[in-house]
Amino acid sequence: MRIWEIILIGLGLSMDAVAVSMTNGMIYKGLTKDKVIGMPVFFGGFQGFMPLLGFLLGGLISGIITQYANILVFLILGFIGSKMLIDVYKDYKNPEAEEKVVEGNLTYKTLLLQAIATSIDAFTVGIGFSAIGVNVVYASSIIALTTGVCSLVAIFVGKKFGNMFESKSTLIGGIILVLIAIKSLIG
Repeated sequence: MRIWEIILIGLGLSMDAVAVSMTNGMIYKGLTKDKVIGMPVFFGGFQGFMPLLGFLLGGLISGIITQYANILVFLILGFIGSKMLIDVYKDYKNPEAEEKVVEGNLTYKTLLLQAIATSIDAFTVGIGFSAIGVNVVYASSIIALTTGVCSLVAIFVGKKFGNMFESKSTLIGGIILVLIAIKSLIG
C-alpha cells in the first residue's frame, strides 16, 4: 500500500476526531496548552493504536467490536452532546443566570471518551490491514500523525468559530456531537 493511500485512509478516519476537536475548540474558551496538545495526542494516538489492535486481534473479537461499534459511538458522543444541550436549555430556562462561558472544563476523562468513540472505526481498518498484509506499524503511524495534525488545525478553526458565535457555540457544539452520534447509528 502506498503512502498516499494510507494518508487518504488517515484523513477519512480522522473526520470524526476533526469534528470533535473543532467542537472542543469552539466551546471551551479557556483551553489550556496541555489540553490543546492533548487533543491531537489523544485523537492521533487512538487512531494509530486501534488499527494495531485490529491487526493483532483480527478475527478473535472483530465481530463483536464491529457489531456494536456504532452503538458505542452513539452512546458516548450522544451522552456528551446531550449533556451540552441540557446545559444550554437550563441556562435558557434560568434567564437570571449570567452568560456562562465554558472555561477549560474539558477533562482528560472526557477527552479519553471522545478519542475512543472517534477511533473505533480504525479497529476495522486494522482487520483489513491484516487481510491484505499491510505493514501495520508504518500505516498506523501515518494514520496517527495525519489525525493529530488535522485535529490540531481543527481546534484553532473551532476557536475562530467559537469567537464568531459566542453564546451559541455550546448549542452548536452539542448539536454537532449529537448529529455525529446519530450518523453512527445510521451507518
